[in-house]
Amino acid sequence: MKKKKWLTLALATSLTALALTGCGSDSDNNSGDKGSTSSDTQSGTDTQSSAPVKLTAIFTKHPLTKELAKMEWLTEAAKRANVEIKWQEVTADWGQKKAALLAGGDVPDLIIGPNAITDADYSQFPGLFADLTDLIAKDAPNVQAMFDAKPETKTISTQADGKIYGLSKYQRFWPATVSRQYINQQWLDNLGLQMPTNWDELYNVLLAFKEKDANGDGDVNDEIPMDFAPVGTGGFGYFHPTVLLGSLGITLTDGSGQGYFLEDGKVKNFLLDERYKTFVEFLNKCFAAGLINKEVFTQDYTKYQSVARGTGDKAKVGFSWGWEVTDRFGNTLAPQYTAMAPLKYSADDNTQQSWDYDYNSLNYGVNMVSISAKSKNKDAAMRFVNELYDPKVSMQVLFGSIGPNIKDNGDDTYSVLPPADAAMDPGTWKWTSSFADNGPMYIADSLNLTLGTDMQSVGKQTDPLMSVINAIDKDKDVLPSMFIKYSSADNNTMSLNNTNLMNLAMAKFSQWVTKGGIEKEWDSYVKNAQKTGVQQNIEIMQKYYDDYEAKK
Repeated sequence: MKKKKWLTLALATSLTALALTGCGSDSDNNSGDKGSTSSDTQSGTDTQSSAPVKLTAIFTKHPLTKELAKMEWLTEAAKRANVEIKWQEVTADWGQKKAALLAGGDVPDLIIGPNAITDADYSQFPGLFADLTDLIAKDAPNVQAMFDAKPETKTISTQADGKIYGLSKYQRFWPATVSRQYINQQWLDNLGLQMPTNWDELYNVLLAFKEKDANGDGDVNDEIPMDFAPVGTGGFGYFHPTVLLGSLGITLTDGSGQGYFLEDGKVKNFLLDERYKTFVEFLNKCFAAGLINKEVFTQDYTKYQSVARGTGDKAKVGFSWGWEVTDRFGNTLAPQYTAMAPLKYSADDNTQQSWDYDYNSLNYGVNMVSISAKSKNKDAAMRFVNELYDPKVSMQVLFGSIGPNIKDNGDDTYSVLPPADAAMDPGTWKWTSSFADNGPMYIADSLNLTLGTDMQSVGKQTDPLMSVINAIDKDKDVLPSMFIKYSSADNNTMSLNNTNLMNLAMAKFSQWVTKGGIEKEWDSYVKNAQKTGVQQNIEIMQKYYDDYEAKK
C-alpha cells in the first residue's frame, strides 16, 4: 500500500491526459507469463483459436504508475484471456469524470480501481453494472477460490440484495495502519532537542526547526517544519494530520475520510466534535507561526513527495506522515528520520491515546472491478478479470512482472527484487511498475513470496505505534465499514448527506487552518453541519452496526 494509498485516490489533485493503450499484443511470451493455469485450462483452448475480443476499460491509477502498455504481466494476462483492451488511464479527478460518465450511462466494459465505483453509485445508477454472480461461477474459478479461502471477501463483495456488482481483493501482507509519523532525528540532534511527546513539545520543536537553520545549510528560511498530504474537497485521507485526533482519544478507521468514527460502540462524526475544534486550533497556531508548508493546500501529491526528498543530503521537511521512510523521504535522506510514537495532547493529559486503524482496508479492498451491464462481451471481460485473481498473477499486479520486478526462484518460491535504479526506493518502484494497491488481486496465504526491503522495514517503523494500536478495542472502537452493506435507499440518503457535509466541512477546514476563525464560527458551523443530514447518517450507520454486531 504504499500510498493508499491511495491511497489515493483522493490525494492526486490534477487530471493528466487520458492515455489510450492496447493490451493483448502479438508479442512473444516473456517473463510476465507466469500466471494462472486455471484459466489456461478452462478457456485457453477454446478462445485462442478465435480473434481477440475487443474490450474497453478504465483504470484509476496512481500518478507514478507507468503506461499500462508497458506492463509485461498485463499484456500476457490479456493474451491468455484472448482479449484486446483499449485502456483509459485516469490519474486524478476521477470523481468529476465518473459523475459525467455515470450520468451519461455509457460506461466501458470494465472499470478497475479501489472503490472506483462505490456502493452508493450502484444504488444511484441501477442497471448500469452487471451482477457478477453467474459470471463468477462460469468464468472465474480464481475469484471463487478467493471466496472459498477467504469468505469475508465474498461478504465484502455482496450487496444487501445479494448481488455482486464489484469484486473485493485480498493482499495479505500489510500492517495495522497506513500512516507512520516521522521526525528528522538529525535536525533534533543538530539543535540539541529532545523527541517531542505531546503537542506543546511538538510546537516548540517545529518552531526551533524554522528559526535555527535545522538542516545546517546556512539558510534559515528553507526548512519546512511540518508538511502533510494534499487534502481534497471530498474528505480526509491518509498522511493527513487528522491522525493527531488519536491524541484526543478518537480512533480513525481507514482514515475516517468523512469524519465518521466509532467510540465505545457509538457512531459519531468528529467534524462536529469539540475535539476536532481543538485539533484545528492547533493546526492554525502552527500555520500562523509559519510551521506548516505554505503550499500545503495547493500542492499535488507528487510535489508533496518530492519536497520531502530535499536536495542531495539536505532535508527540507522536519515532521510529516507517510507509509514507509524511504518512500516518504527517499533513499538518501531516509536515515535522517525516526518513526515516532503517538503524541499526547499535553504533558499532564491522561486520555487513552489512539491512532488510525486500517488493517481491513490495507489487506482487503472494496469494489476493485466492475463490469458494465451493457457490455456485449461480459464472458470475455470476466475471463480477463479471472486472470488478475490468479495468485501468481496477483503478486505481479501488486509488485510488477516476474523478471524485472519479481524473481522466480525456480522452486515455487518468489522474491520481490530491489529497484533496477539504485537511487529509487522500493515503494516508488512498486507504484511505478504495476497496478500496485490499486489493482484487483488475490494473494493466497499459500503463495511463498519474500517481500522487498520496504515491506520488511515498515513493520519496524510501525513498532512505536503498536502499544497504542494494540490497546484499541477492535469491536467497539473500529467501524467495520467494509463488512456492512446498506440498502439502496440508505446508500442514496447517506451519499447525498455526505456530499452536503463535505461541501461545508472541507472548505472550512482549509480556511480555519490558514486564516483562523474557528473559535468565532464554531457554533454556527455545527448548526449548519447538522442541517446537512449528518445526524441522519449517524442513526443509519448505528442501526447497521448494531445489526452487524448482533450477528457476529
